[in-house]
Amino acid sequence: MPVRFNRQRREVCFVPEGPRGHEAPVFVPWESLMAWVVEARGVTEYGMMQQYGLGLGYAHPQTEKWLTLEFMAPAVPLAMGSWEAIRAYMEYEVDSLRDIQDPEGLRGPDDPPYEGLHTLRNARKDINQRRRNGEVGWLFTLCWYLIDIIEGWNLPGYLAEWETRRLKKAGPKRLPEAMQAWSQPLPREQWAQPSPALERLSVEVTRLHKQHPNRPIEQLFAEVYRKEGLTA
Repeated sequence: MPVRFNRQRREVCFVPEGPRGHEAPVFVPWESLMAWVVEARGVTEYGMMQQYGLGLGYAHPQTEKWLTLEFMAPAVPLAMGSWEAIRAYMEYEVDSLRDIQDPEGLRGPDDPPYEGLHTLRNARKDINQRRRNGEVGWLFTLCWYLIDIIEGWNLPGYLAEWETRRLKKAGPKRLPEAMQAWSQPLPREQWAQPSPALERLSVEVTRLHKQHPNRPIEQLFAEVYRKEGLTA
């Protein structure tokens, strides 16, 4: 069951899994949510392996039991970036994927927010443009197209779009009724507001970010926390 973030209510909805399947949805205040990045190393018969992930944790409102979720990520910066995208969305710094997507990536400004035929067409336009610019040679381009043909040409795009349509049709109906009701939009006057402490911290982070735009965002947050005498 997906984790849902509702910025109008400033809450996060989890559906824990128990011995008998999915339990009742749990609604957690946004500002009480904990997040961390996992970096694990181990040795196997194939050599040293490294794993990374983004973790989320909360205390169950009724039982006070600490519950956690972890999601795999290819690297630490990408795990941090995933959390920063969630945080920016919840604090109204971004409204959609279009606000944070790479302008030179494989999703155009008018493309839908999922992978499909448009992703493959954009990739081919990109490799052709790189070939014309002299960034890659003809041999690289030829091998790129050979791999594209082996992978099925447009077939992966058709499958991705079919899966997206299937999920859009069936997904909302499978959500618990409590989650569906919680996901409905609220009138503007009923929107939850951030706490004064968070607003004060956010102003300080914004100020530091303007002074040091190239510093990693997690370092800025850590510095503000230290100045306030807070610990995560």
